[in-house]
Amino acid sequence: MSVAGLAQDEPGGDLAVDVRGLDKSYGDKHVVQDLTIQVGAGKITGFLGPNGSGKTTTLRMLCGLLTPDGGEGTVLGLDFRRRAEAIKRQTGYMTQKFSLYEDLSIRENLDFTARIYGLDRRRARVDEALDRLGLTQRAGQLAGSLSGGWKQRLALAACVLHAPRLLLLDEPTAGVDPQARREFWDEIHALSAEGLTVMVSTHYMDEAERCHDIAYIAYGKLMARGTLAEVIDQSGLTTFRAEGPGADRLGRELAKAPGVAMAAPFGAALHVSGRDRAALEAAIAPYRKPPLAWTEVSPTLEDVFIQLMAASRDNFQ
Repeated sequence: MSVAGLAQDEPGGDLAVDVRGLDKSYGDKHVVQDLTIQVGAGKITGFLGPNGSGKTTTLRMLCGLLTPDGGEGTVLGLDFRRRAEAIKRQTGYMTQKFSLYEDLSIRENLDFTARIYGLDRRRARVDEALDRLGLTQRAGQLAGSLSGGWKQRLALAACVLHAPRLLLLDEPTAGVDPQARREFWDEIHALSAEGLTVMVSTHYMDEAERCHDIAYIAYGKLMARGTLAEVIDQSGLTTFRAEGPGADRLGRELAKAPGVAMAAPFGAALHVSGRDRAALEAAIAPYRKPPLAWTEVSPTLEDVFIQLMAASRDNFQ
């Protein structure tokens, strides 16, 4: 069964998500501000940003769970404001918190989900989902007794049971061990290869690097968009890495220097970045002597992430 097999006759083109001017406020807090975003069909787009930046609100507006204050465009080829119910039926949404019934077994949860969607061949569909996510041997186990990694698998199985065309994942691997995270991402890429479009919010840089492209949102505003290489290149950062005794302890001192946009320890080393190369080199010049060794390196996504955070203003302050 293809996860993209539902409603293939609906219009959609090459973009699964194409929205402009997305807006949402709660009282005087402007949570999402004039956000425009496009996501290619079959792509995995990482959604990054600090806590409270509007990532969850954006995902919920796209799938029809929240009504936007403004904006226009399409999701899965459908007007995302007028056709919210139709979009919901073709979307899988995995919340940050495990939201299935802990006093039901894995199979019972999936069967209940199949009934909610009014699916035919319920038993066969549930069996396929159990097999695909490696849950068959645990089918009778109560969901409440599962570890974080197994709950994650169950939640994903429930999300794709109705063969959606769009999958929204809201920090799906928080608190999950590295092996479970890797297995989860292997499955996400397998689903994408079958045509499923995925948007995933995450704070893990290694997960963002697994995405086809990324979007960085800071306090309601889109700050960066593109592939990993494009976002790093657009940042305009020059980065130097210092290694040697006490290198990591220079961060606070250098962070105050003119020309330094970010100084952050990476283990025992230090990354120092700035947009003005001359000013940055002048800032680190007093420290470029033994026992410290300095090398220019390509900025990492984490360098860019930290720099964008520093440049953005918390709209709840």
